[in-house]
Amino acid sequence: MLSRTADSLFWLARYIERADNTARIIDTADRLAALPMSYAGQSNEWESALAAAGALRAFYEVHEVADRKAVIDFLAFSPKNPSSIHSCLATARHNARAERTALTGEMWEAINAGWLELKRYDGARMDRDTLTEFLSRVKEACLRFDGSAYRTMLRNDAYFFLRLGVYLERADSTARILEGKYHLLLPEGAEVGGGLDYFQWSSILRSVSSLTAYRWVYHESLKPWLIADLLVLNEQMPRSLASCYENITAFLDELSLAYGRQGQAQRVARSIRTRLQNATIAEIFQKKGLHEFLTEFIADNSRLGTAITEQYLV
Repeated sequence: MLSRTADSLFWLARYIERADNTARIIDTADRLAALPMSYAGQSNEWESALAAAGALRAFYEVHEVADRKAVIDFLAFSPKNPSSIHSCLATARHNARAERTALTGEMWEAINAGWLELKRYDGARMDRDTLTEFLSRVKEACLRFDGSAYRTMLRNDAYFFLRLGVYLERADSTARILEGKYHLLLPEGAEVGGGLDYFQWSSILRSVSSLTAYRWVYHESLKPWLIADLLVLNEQMPRSLASCYENITAFLDELSLAYGRQGQAQRVARSIRTRLQNATIAEIFQKKGLHEFLTEFIADNSRLGTAITEQYLV
């Protein structure tokens, strides 16, 4: 496969996954912002959404205040934000059109139909009901594309690069959502396990479709360390860091077999997965602290993206 084609497929998947993740982040922030003042505390849910999307610095370069209207426009529609939902889907569609022969007909129809449907939404007229409808449409469009890829693609190098993009982006998003919770959502002095914390954590779990999974696994009320365990170390949870790296290492191994050699990407991925497999949530909290662990993970995940690019995509 040409490196240009591999690069387009890798980033096509990353942008689709990023659009889905951003929709979930906005939905979570809107749920928290709608809480009564007695639960909302002094936290700025919209600033937290920017942090979780990795867009805090870019936002403040063009805006002064992180309020609902400005943040939704920036994360969902702004052409000034290359990671906005609109920008992600436009770039993904461009990549898909450039590599039509590497995709199945169902995949192209899914992304093209989703793009045309979502173009009709206007960020200037975005009340709560319209926002809910828009975010649901985004998630449905991304799910249709992901499902069509899973059900219709040959299991060859094109599929492997596509899935690598999905899981690398998903791991980054899960880590950022968790980090944003610990640093921005819980106001200083708030009681861990109190009413405010419960609503925030349940919203975080809903944002990654994990609330039901948490109840199945732990059979307990929401506890921060158990939620962290689910989203960091539980390989049964599809959006956990451990699950993402189980898949990343598997697809990199498939590529090494397809191309007849391993390289830095395989070594970095295997090192990160081994660290996740050998960790316990108690050790993470006691030795490093969750914030430090997640900050290091985000940097390592980015380092893996660079290694994949240098090994396969240039």
